[in-house]
Amino acid sequence: MYYSIFVSLLSTYVSILLLNSLSNKLGLIDRPCSRKLHQGEVPLVGGISIFFGIAAAFIICSELQQISILFLISSAVIVFIGVLDDKYDLSVRSRIIGQLLVSSLLIFGLGDYISDLGNLFLLGNIDIGKFGITFTFIAILAAINAYNMIDGIDGLLGGLAIVSFTGIAFLGISSHHFSSYLSVIFITALIPFFLANLGISPFKKVKIFMGDAGSMLIGLAVIWALVYGSQVTAIGEPIFRPIFALYVVAIPLMDMIAIMFRRLSKGQSPFKPDRDHIHHIFMRSGFSSKQALAFIVSSALLILSIGIYGELNQIKELYLLLIIISLFVIYIFAIKHAWKVTKIFKGILKGIRQWKF
Repeated sequence: MYYSIFVSLLSTYVSILLLNSLSNKLGLIDRPCSRKLHQGEVPLVGGISIFFGIAAAFIICSELQQISILFLISSAVIVFIGVLDDKYDLSVRSRIIGQLLVSSLLIFGLGDYISDLGNLFLLGNIDIGKFGITFTFIAILAAINAYNMIDGIDGLLGGLAIVSFTGIAFLGISSHHFSSYLSVIFITALIPFFLANLGISPFKKVKIFMGDAGSMLIGLAVIWALVYGSQVTAIGEPIFRPIFALYVVAIPLMDMIAIMFRRLSKGQSPFKPDRDHIHHIFMRSGFSSKQALAFIVSSALLILSIGIYGELNQIKELYLLLIIISLFVIYIFAIKHAWKVTKIFKGILKGIRQWKF
């Protein structure tokens, strides 16, 4: 495990430096526009760098089994699709078709999918059988696009991804489970990107973005770690109950659902880009990007902690479901009434600035 961590960390670090210098030749540059208010042109090489770090850890440090090989192949395909999207701005239909292809590789290639939803209503475990294949397709598409849509300010996607993988790794680290191993090497690969994305040493002179290649890779990895972590599969028993998955992906999933609900209520396409995500609300309230980052990631960590507490203490899944549904309702209401929430946040920020220490 320690060797894998070192290889993942080092490979990602080196990849960032190399790809950053080649970004212009590759045409992977993000330029400011009406939706992207960053300063200057920024290389979109974070996702590729993370993939190289993960691939190196798997190939060099572990015995490549069918699950590892198919995951790497699927990851390579999703990164390739993401690179094409970063460079040529693919249509929504093209991206969805590509994501369905990748989902098929994992579901049918390994024969594993979500079939057990847990004991959500205190009547015994809910087994959805073969419908689980369709359910898993939907779950993979939702995760990929949720993490893709939340990528709006520096550090946010990286921070939320680290929180998600930390939850999975924490519950499975003692059993050396595949989901835990996958999560640990993703965390270590994400650290160099997180530092480069925020311009923190040793990357003070290197600024990169994740790009769609990275956000889709993270969504794919998170959902697959959750599938293998929550289901009885060919590789063994689960390490947590299915309800825990909602606590792992809470913020990205809630943001995606709330935004799509708002767009549909306006008669717009659910995939139409806008500036109504949770981080935009904070920014309009006067928070800096780093303040918004700290608040949102801390909120994700708090929600994850509730989920971990529920797992460690085996709190009834119905109660955990009601908690997460309540949070979803509050979140959707906040996005729908963003102007009211903005006003509240402005008052909070004004109060914070008046504090004297």
